[in-house]
Amino acid sequence: MAEEFGKSVEDGLKLSKRIYLGKDRAVAPPNPPSHMEKSAAVYLPTAPMVYAVITNPRIVDNPDIPSYQPHVHGRCDPPALIPLQMNRIELEADSYLDTAFVKISGSWRVHCVMGSKSCDCRLAVPMGEQGSILGVEVEVSGKLYHTELVAIEDKKYLEKEARLENGGYLKPHIFTITIPEVDGGSILSVKVSWVQKLLFHKGEFSLIVPFSFPEYVTPHVKKLPKKEKIQLNVNSGTGSEIVCKTTSHPLKELRREVGKLGFSYESEVLTWTNVDFTFSYAVPLNHIFGGVLLQAPSVHDVDQRDLFCLYLFPGGHQSKKVFRKEIVFVVDISGSMEGEPLEGTKNALSAALTNLDSKDSFNIIAFNGETYLFSSSMELASEETVERATEWINMNFIAGGDTNILVPLKKATEMLSSSHGSIPVIFLVTDGAVENEKHICDVMKSHITGGGSICPRICTFGIGSYCNHHFLRMLAMISRGQYDAAYHIDSVESRMQNLLSRVSSTIVANINLKAFDDLDEVEVCSELLQIDLSSESPLIVSGRYQGNFPDTVLAAGLLGDSSNFSLDLKVQKAKDIPLHRVFAKQQIDQLTAQAWFSENKQLEEKVAKLSIQTDVVSEYTCMSLLKTDGRNQAAESPGGNKLSKRESPQKVSQGQRRIFLRNLGVGFGNLTATAENLRPGAEESKLPEAAEIIIKAASNCCGRMKEKVEFSVRKLSA
Repeated sequence: MAEEFGKSVEDGLKLSKRIYLGKDRAVAPPNPPSHMEKSAAVYLPTAPMVYAVITNPRIVDNPDIPSYQPHVHGRCDPPALIPLQMNRIELEADSYLDTAFVKISGSWRVHCVMGSKSCDCRLAVPMGEQGSILGVEVEVSGKLYHTELVAIEDKKYLEKEARLENGGYLKPHIFTITIPEVDGGSILSVKVSWVQKLLFHKGEFSLIVPFSFPEYVTPHVKKLPKKEKIQLNVNSGTGSEIVCKTTSHPLKELRREVGKLGFSYESEVLTWTNVDFTFSYAVPLNHIFGGVLLQAPSVHDVDQRDLFCLYLFPGGHQSKKVFRKEIVFVVDISGSMEGEPLEGTKNALSAALTNLDSKDSFNIIAFNGETYLFSSSMELASEETVERATEWINMNFIAGGDTNILVPLKKATEMLSSSHGSIPVIFLVTDGAVENEKHICDVMKSHITGGGSICPRICTFGIGSYCNHHFLRMLAMISRGQYDAAYHIDSVESRMQNLLSRVSSTIVANINLKAFDDLDEVEVCSELLQIDLSSESPLIVSGRYQGNFPDTVLAAGLLGDSSNFSLDLKVQKAKDIPLHRVFAKQQIDQLTAQAWFSENKQLEEKVAKLSIQTDVVSEYTCMSLLKTDGRNQAAESPGGNKLSKRESPQKVSQGQRRIFLRNLGVGFGNLTATAENLRPGAEESKLPEAAEIIIKAASNCCGRMKEKVEFSVRKLSA
């Protein structure tokens, strides 16, 4: 689908040559991509963009200066996408702990459609690390649109109404939504917000926001003032001094407090920024440090228990010894892993083996319907053994067969049953779903409950959308492991390497929080309370509680040299940090995994209510676009117009219209696709195949010599 989107944009740029711009320059397409590049990737949005959806090429013209246009034969099926010219752009980012809320405000003009005609307009929003859309507001020609989440009660109705073209995820990090019937020459005022994670590396937090605009969105009117603005607020939550490291734009410091920074940037520009917005900072402490934040719920909170957040940061320069590792790689080599998924996995595993210490031990289990072992027992990671393992991977990682996860997991658990003085890890990689997933969780839970002082961590990595990511998350939760995913095959190697790096760098294990024993009630976003700290990632745990927290909390654990670790964490009230929003996605993800595992309808309802309250999408809610006539009724902000539990999603107020998007959740796996060995990526809805037709065009309004211009569009397949 992403490839087809890119081709539609390429066609739209060619079609925009029909637009007559008077004495000003024409809107030229970018330089053609080299033969080494995929054109689809070149034309995917690298910043928030709005496109005119053109099905009838005859309507393409300058709405201000009508020009002579020859008769055009044919239609664009699928539609061509002409990038609209942008008149204004503002970015506002609020960063709390490891989470950032990003809001983009801008205006785009339909510069390419006759004033007497109209077209749909498609908003495309690329988001940063683990981005999740929160809401969209659009005002155009007296019409107001805003998104809201509604509980999924009638799935058949929603499936019928939620058409592909209404919107959804183009790629896991690119959200799209369509605004219907916008008149030529109109200006769309857009506000879009999302939540994303900060990156953490060597003690520094980094925020990266897609903010690189192509040259062809710059308005052709040279005298039109163009302003871009950026506002950044940082609240580390630590109460410690923070130091700015790098920034992509010349930010001006507005305020500085302990643990807080404020910046702004504003400039009149000739062309829009062509670099992403990046900002990094560090808390200059070399030792492990942390704290506990408490906050009372708001009066509108669906859960009236108090909130807590515990954080532990590894510090900038690690002197702590990492644990010796015993790791079993359990890798799916079923037929669907063929090609890029398996190649990316092989590359990531080969790099991980190379980075093992000679005192670490490992084994490899490849599985499909059968199970294949590199060795009958754990092997020390000597240079010779790693070389043999790499050769074994290249010879035995051949995609084929079906998927059986339980047998290799049992074998891996048996191999790690006698671990001492190390962190035993099972690293599971799969792209498929299996029928006995709940039984697998039960079996692994029983093994872990009966394990030693440091039980095996099951770290799970899901590829594509056919596997059940909630099963993989639950498997990690019950074993104090970690979970990650690559929803697109292009990111398999990089994301797997990041997870392996975190897994391999544990510096404190089995962290226990003594204060929880004295509370009346506590709900942690994890099934087990003992947790680990990695030098490559901060540890942040949130939850709800009832009772009285002490002034300090003792965090106790085990260090890599087998000595004891303890740290007193100061408890304080969270100021200017909306904890219920910061941890909403984490809570929704983990509650969804628990609801799937327990088949608890009350948990499902709780997730739906939390989703609607915080605007974070879930499996049990659906995003809709609500249109309101601005002359009769003011639009409400995203999340402001909530449906009551008994109210039907298709019921709207007079003068309103609701448009449903496809469900934005990842789903609960696809057994049929797994059984048929469909490859990750095949789940993307395909637009019709391409075919060429000829469109006749004229040169310009001055009546110069006519010429034939060939233009490729795609013809709807039968």
